[in-house]
Amino acid sequence: MNWLSASPGVVLTAYHPSGNSAVAGSNAKESEETSPSSRRSGQYTMNHENSKKSTERPQFDRSSSQDSVDELSMDDYWKELENIHETSENNHKEQEVVVVKEPDEGELEEEWLKEAGLSNLFSESTGDSLDSMVFLSTLTRTQTAAVQKRVETVSQTLRKKNKPYHVPDVRDIFRQQSDSKEKVSDESEPSSVTARENKNEAQDEVKDDSDFSLGISEKTSLLEDVPISETDINLEISFAEQAANLKDSSIGKMCKGKEDDTLLPNFRLPKDKTGTTKIGDLAPQDMKKVYSLALIELTALYDLLGTEFKQQKAIKIKTKDSGLFGVPLSVLLEQDQKKVPGTRIPLIFHKLISQIEEARLDTEGLLRIPGVAARVKSLCQELEAKFYEGTFNWESVKQHDAASLLKLFIRELPQPLLTVEYLKAFQHVQNLPTKKHQLQALNLLVLLLPEANRDTLKILLEFLQRVIDHRDKNKMTLNNVAMVMAPNLFTFHGLGSKTIEQSEFVMAAGTANVMRFMIKYQKLLWTIPKFIVNQVRKQNTACQKKEKKDKAMKKLLKKMAYDKEKHEKQDKSPNDADVPQGVIRVQAPRLSKVSMAIQLTEELKASDIVARFLSQKSGVVQALKKEEVFLYEIGGNIGERCLDDDTYMKDLYQLNPNAEWVIKSKHS
Repeated sequence: MNWLSASPGVVLTAYHPSGNSAVAGSNAKESEETSPSSRRSGQYTMNHENSKKSTERPQFDRSSSQDSVDELSMDDYWKELENIHETSENNHKEQEVVVVKEPDEGELEEEWLKEAGLSNLFSESTGDSLDSMVFLSTLTRTQTAAVQKRVETVSQTLRKKNKPYHVPDVRDIFRQQSDSKEKVSDESEPSSVTARENKNEAQDEVKDDSDFSLGISEKTSLLEDVPISETDINLEISFAEQAANLKDSSIGKMCKGKEDDTLLPNFRLPKDKTGTTKIGDLAPQDMKKVYSLALIELTALYDLLGTEFKQQKAIKIKTKDSGLFGVPLSVLLEQDQKKVPGTRIPLIFHKLISQIEEARLDTEGLLRIPGVAARVKSLCQELEAKFYEGTFNWESVKQHDAASLLKLFIRELPQPLLTVEYLKAFQHVQNLPTKKHQLQALNLLVLLLPEANRDTLKILLEFLQRVIDHRDKNKMTLNNVAMVMAPNLFTFHGLGSKTIEQSEFVMAAGTANVMRFMIKYQKLLWTIPKFIVNQVRKQNTACQKKEKKDKAMKKLLKKMAYDKEKHEKQDKSPNDADVPQGVIRVQAPRLSKVSMAIQLTEELKASDIVARFLSQKSGVVQALKKEEVFLYEIGGNIGERCLDDDTYMKDLYQLNPNAEWVIKSKHS
């Protein structure tokens, strides 16, 4: 059987994988003899037979692109694109052209509301509607505007189609936005007594919590008072709110000026005393809220900056349900986890990176110089047959061949690593006016990726940075690596379209620039903004208050009577009845010292508490290192949160006084 032949299997949203013999790379001499025109085909046109080749490279208009380099330094990009195109051209001639279906009127907006967790705005259930009201009441001014815009479109569409189910009046949902000062209004009347009671209840629940800085309309004036340097990224105030406040100011006009495209600022995160939250630090139930908020925030930011944001939707086709290349990430991980429980990235992906690094990263032209085509094809066939059996001879794999296999793996994923839904949104990052806006958008887009895609992308970017760290010897700078890798991440024929030469060059420069951003700022991109974490806290607090008020439901749940009684006691005395003010009790069930009362001081950090527990040698000594255990904030206004070492405990305690504090290993 051919190494990339599609077998009957899972039905997924994706494009059809390449046909019979997709191969990464070509002979090195071939890459030096190509015409400029051939370098420009293969990525943005869906039917390569119809691609018209020109004899001149496209004119480059710097004013219409935020690319980082001039035309000459794009050579690595065109050479890589040529390698991809030439080695897969025959396959694409036999392959059906896959076109993403154009959505009907209102369909995009309706799908967006579902993704944002707001589909129940259109249901007849009062309870579900109340949940949405609690959620909406925690949104910022710009986030609310983004939701309102989509609700209005869907409402109009449903009325036109005479849909039988409930269509809400937008004025009822967003009546709190009617105040010209953009503050929540309690004076406007809803269309029914029930709506009034539900809305007022939701607002009251959230208003009681004034400790969270969300960047909402009442808080936006703080932006001018916070001393932020040009290279600082403010995570405490909504990105869209920051853009709105700067839009018409003198600072905003300065930001719109021409930036130096050849330089990337040293963006940094100011220290947050309550701790920086990374992806993977929060419990799954809170991450679902993060996803909804990130989608709404990204949409609000794009709306405000005048950039189109539309989620794409591909047709459903058959994909392989086994193998290595051309297999969905979810299927790969499912089969890999049977062999290595808990693995988070495909084993073949991890092994290819390890193989490249075993030969050292000093090799000149690493990632840029392709492997030998025939040899790469043979290795692919052999890997498909022997990888899981453990009989594949890795000693025979040359470094450039392994690099070509790695890039081929990325390209042949049935859905792009950046996903069908958000690939164009990643591409459109280049259209945002400033580098800070671009970085903020990428941060939100990373939060929107499925866990498997995000974990795999993270491993890839970390590897690319290690390659760049050896640039003095391998001659692969950030620009070089970005130029080579961009075509591999952004190639997806299902989203292709015929473009004129000028816009194709702009797109190439733009995707390479987005690739640069993802590599250079990867540590920032995996940070969950504080304003989003605070919105999650507010939602949790509002939901807890709503649950307490629903006494009738609690009476029916007799089985939970004991848990309820215990929970109420914990609320009154969150740590221990004997713990004095200014002291927290920390639990460490896996360590020799199981529990300890800790006096809070201004300078006490999470790392100090962990170190204090690990220093205890009494009893059974646990074979745990400091880097293996973390202090967790559990309960109160958060589900569960792993604390970074530099979290100041007194500040966090004031933010969440009802939390419990537990030391444990990650993912335990």
